[in-house]
Amino acid sequence: MSLPPLNAVRAFEAVGRRGSVKQAAEELHVTPGAVSRQLALLEEHLGAALFKRSNRRVSLTHSGTLYLRRVSEALLRLSEATDEIKSTKGRDPLHIWCSMTFGLRWLVPRLPAFRAAEPDRDVVFTTSLGPIDFSTRTTDVAIRIGRGNWPGCVSHRLVDIELTPVCSPALLQRLGPMTSPSDLARTTLLQSAARPGYWRLWLAAAGAVGIDPDRGMTFESVSLAYQMALDGAGVALGQLALVEDDLKAGRLVAPFAQCVDSGDAFHLIYPNRLAEDSFVIRFRDWLLGEAARGPTSGPGQTTD
Repeated sequence: MSLPPLNAVRAFEAVGRRGSVKQAAEELHVTPGAVSRQLALLEEHLGAALFKRSNRRVSLTHSGTLYLRRVSEALLRLSEATDEIKSTKGRDPLHIWCSMTFGLRWLVPRLPAFRAAEPDRDVVFTTSLGPIDFSTRTTDVAIRIGRGNWPGCVSHRLVDIELTPVCSPALLQRLGPMTSPSDLARTTLLQSAARPGYWRLWLAAAGAVGIDPDRGMTFESVSLAYQMALDGAGVALGQLALVEDDLKAGRLVAPFAQCVDSGDAFHLIYPNRLAEDSFVIRFRDWLLGEAARGPTSGPGQTTD
């Protein structure tokens, strides 16, 4: 492939189209002398005269006329291809990773609002308990529980994890009211294998005695523990942000006023390389706004 010097081609096309070195120089934001040097370079490369010069005026030779037609067509195709790529730049899907429970009970009910704000952009949603790999574009952003320290990542605190026991109204009707934490001995503790220390933390803060924090039924996902609580099978330790909609709707009740801050929070995280990505920034701003707004107005999600 034999390509001419492209800056010289651009200068030639501008002069040929406008019929003036001066006007071409103004269009290209360079000096007339720079344009003239580019024309000379191109003619030297081609071994042919492209312009006839007289009294500071230029006109195309026969070779120049033929070359201008072909060059104009090529530059037009290049411009169209460039516009096509630019118009689709950044339209790759946003890959979001989070836990099943956070996705179902907090993020998914809110995603339609984000979709309405970004109708031309797709979202790929992944839930997993496994490790996150930011080295590929299979994950762009993630929502993790922690205290804000993820090396190589930007993190934004979304929602604090406050803990309180929750159960169905039917369970209280069957067992009678619970007036102190010790009453939990009368029912089944619904545990999450992902957060095994949370019941121990809450019981200690509430001053409960005589209750084994590790007893009861344990589930891999806290979503299952919440579902069992909704079904009246026992008492789950609710992460307040994930059960607020159910409490508001009366599907779950909190028998005790004690609410304990776990010290953890849900964080939005993404790798440093995406810190300036416009779509990530828009998702971040939208998500932080949703976190500040609080519970959704619609029904909570209750299935796993």
